[in-house]
Amino acid sequence: FSPSALDSICGTLHSVDQYLNIKLTDISVTDPEKYPHMLSVKNCFIRGSVVRYVQLPADEVDTQLLQDAARKEALQQKQ
Repeated sequence: FSPSALDSICGTLHSVDQYLNIKLTDISVTDPEKYPHMLSVKNCFIRGSVVRYVQLPADEVDTQLLQDAARKEALQQKQ
C-alpha cells in the first residue's frame, strides 16, 4: 500500500527515527470502505518523507519533558 494515498492512519506511536520514519501499532484507517485491504493490517512503518503531519492528543504529550529536552539540547549546542 502507499501511505500517501491514504487519507489518514490512526494508531499508537511505537517509534520515530532520525529520518522521521514512524512505526505505528494497533492501526486503523479513517475510511475503511475506501481501503478495505488495510483492515487486516495491525502495525505499519511509514517513511518519513511521505508524512505530511502528525497529530498527537494534547493530553498525551508531556510538555515538561519536551521543554527539558529542548533546554538540554540548546545547552549542548552552546558548548
